[in-house]
Amino acid sequence: MGRNANDWRAGVRTIRGVMGVCHLLVEPDGRGAVLLDTGLIGEPRQIRRELRKLGLGLRDVRAILLTHGHLDHAGNLAWAKAETGAPIFAHAAEQAHIDGTFPYRGINRWCGRLERAGRALLGVGAPAKIDVTIADGNELPFWGGLRVVHLPGHTLGHCGFYSVRHDVLFSGDLFDSYFFLAGTAAPILNSAPELLPASLEKARRLGARFMVPQHYDVLDGALHRQRFDAMLLRKARRRADRARPAV
Repeated sequence: MGRNANDWRAGVRTIRGVMGVCHLLVEPDGRGAVLLDTGLIGEPRQIRRELRKLGLGLRDVRAILLTHGHLDHAGNLAWAKAETGAPIFAHAAEQAHIDGTFPYRGINRWCGRLERAGRALLGVGAPAKIDVTIADGNELPFWGGLRVVHLPGHTLGHCGFYSVRHDVLFSGDLFDSYFFLAGTAAPILNSAPELLPASLEKARRLGARFMVPQHYDVLDGALHRQRFDAMLLRKARRRADRARPAV
């Protein structure tokens, strides 16, 4: 892992957009990078700038990894594919989100309405085809090795990416982490909320020392892990309180 536990951060570039962040993961040899999500608006210029700082260009992006197909994560996907020529890696269930054809239901229909408005107003979200479908446990040859961790709930095909080498989990939208607190997404944004508790427990059991969501304030994997654990404890206490018989 290197001389200290935070060496992994030297290989991560945060691309901060108006709705969250995406990341450039710089390959260990410094000769390429991987794009983790593509953001919504404003990210292309930042991606170009960060690559230039690294002495790289768009064609040095070796892969585009997608945690899920919501517009704030895949809004620039078609642009990224066209400019980099890199293959898109994502769970097959996310293609409908990418295409803007996912059949949102119930309160989740508001997510679909927001995405349709975003496409119309911002001119982002052009469809792009997934080149390589991923599934739980797949080992990807990027950033020293990344394992796919299927974490459904936010969407059916939502995935995180775990680096055994650095013991860090890029957890997508499993939770967000801002200002001393972590929380799960608003109910209108979760396509399969009944699956979220199992995914939260799966991430806990994975036991990554560092966690990096796609919505956060500072790049501090240990801090986000602490906030994640505190969030789970709060949820457990609320469940216990609800289960306690009234006196």
